[in-house]
Amino acid sequence: MVSSILKEIPENTHQAVLFHLKRRNEMTVADLCEELGITSMAVRRHLSGLQQDGLIECRLVRQSRGRPTYHYRLTAKAESLFPSAINNFAFELLDAVFEAKGHQGVMELLSIRDEALLKKLLPALEGLSMDKRVEAVVKIFSENGYMTEFKQLEDGNFFIYQQHCAVHNLATKYRQLCSMEARLLERLLGARTIRQQYIMKNDPVCGYMVSINEAISEGNNKVNEAIPEAEADFLASQK
Repeated sequence: MVSSILKEIPENTHQAVLFHLKRRNEMTVADLCEELGITSMAVRRHLSGLQQDGLIECRLVRQSRGRPTYHYRLTAKAESLFPSAINNFAFELLDAVFEAKGHQGVMELLSIRDEALLKKLLPALEGLSMDKRVEAVVKIFSENGYMTEFKQLEDGNFFIYQQHCAVHNLATKYRQLCSMEARLLERLLGARTIRQQYIMKNDPVCGYMVSINEAISEGNNKVNEAIPEAEADFLASQK
């Protein structure tokens, strides 16, 4: 399974297939056989594995003569495996804000970003039962690379845990990301959410306890109002 950022030179045939599709946009089995120098059976085996991983898709193209052929191309998930300047851009952006306005400026920028996310995501969560809402929020975070799961406890509360930090490198320098994440989860869920495990403190996951009987009031659930508390969390993490 291909799951990490690809290097400039492919390390195996799975990766080579992805690189050729990236360069050519769409290719047939015959095209890949010619490029890779392997049999069609071997190519199909690699394509099958990549399809199962959600990294490629295909479409049937009918010819004026002969049988229709399948044309393979990368999915959006595969595109994320190729090197990108986005991480450097994020570092440079936060560095510039920190230089100009310090930690509070970073908090304010993250708050603006969270408010935009909330405006986009909250309408789809309104009216859902708590278990469906938790399921939907977990899916949102998983689709953004956090490998998020949850379990419902005997007392009815929920424990949400992330097995991967999608912004680990960035959060190592700017822990405000971690502080604001708990507030974002709380607002999305509409219930008090407390971090109990923390990858940055060498726990295996970032784990959040969601208390279903402690709904947050409308007057206290705005991310902007969480800035002082989030900043306190951040400062405490630096000690």
